[in-house]
Amino acid sequence: MDVTISVSRYNPDSNLPESYFQDYQIEVDDSSTVLDALIKVREEIDGTLALRCSCRSAICGSCAMRINGQARLACNTKITDMVKRGSGSVSVEPAGNMTVVKDLVVDFSPFWTKVRQIEPWLQPNRPPPEQEYIADDDDMLHLAGVMDCIMCGACVSDCTVLNVDKNFLGPAALAKAYRFVADPRDDADVVRLGDLNKYGGIWDCTRCMQCVEVCPKDVDPMSRIMALRDKAMEEGYTKTYGARHAKAFSDLVEHSGWLNELQLPIRTFGFFNVKQMFKLFPVGIRSIINGKLPPIVHRSITGVENVRRIFERVRDKR
Repeated sequence: MDVTISVSRYNPDSNLPESYFQDYQIEVDDSSTVLDALIKVREEIDGTLALRCSCRSAICGSCAMRINGQARLACNTKITDMVKRGSGSVSVEPAGNMTVVKDLVVDFSPFWTKVRQIEPWLQPNRPPPEQEYIADDDDMLHLAGVMDCIMCGACVSDCTVLNVDKNFLGPAALAKAYRFVADPRDDADVVRLGDLNKYGGIWDCTRCMQCVEVCPKDVDPMSRIMALRDKAMEEGYTKTYGARHAKAFSDLVEHSGWLNELQLPIRTFGFFNVKQMFKLFPVGIRSIINGKLPPIVHRSITGVENVRRIFERVRDKR
């Protein structure tokens, strides 16, 4: 099969200050992966192409990159699945939200800094056992999914929050934090949750689900972040804007059956928080101009009692 591989190229030592795409025409088998194609380009056509790879078995996570605009592992992405209809081409770019070193190689230093920031090791505060710490099977099975993370950075690459705020810890670090908060052998969960409750932590996730979409190991970082939010609120970390927003959202929907959008920012930031209220002023003006201003008088929907019963059932199951 003849395929055109369009590869993003960047060399900091060249006279070209910006990246550009370079096309390579190659012949590959139907069973070939994108990584197979890239290695063929490097070995047979252009030895200057830089990329990372190791195991070629979707275990090491080294070959995460954007293929046709989405983060994937090149070693388990088949060319036949990626060829664009009618064009016979595949585009390959370096992972996003990280500085490009050369071509498809990115700098993982900020990634590892954030992973170290959540202190990814057990911190027991009890006398050491004679042999080893014993954990219940159900507890460890619950953690099996998150422990499957191979630190490939695909979730970080496509995180929409990191795209605008580099201070966000990111889905990989937060999923790793959940792994230790939920581990019954760890005794630092309350302190961990306090740290994660700060700016750049669990409340900065917008739940866009990009991390869930691109994770090659089904770790589901977003669900781990949501679980951390629940645990933080259970431990009394309820004074942040994020926690207050979540509580206000739930209470308002339960009360009237639908969201009172005028009350939500007031309950989140506080009526006398002039600074935050002033920041929302332009949003209010645009809402008025576009006819999107919520009703001043907020009435309950018909059948609101059914909505309230749903909330009651959820509380009963906890």
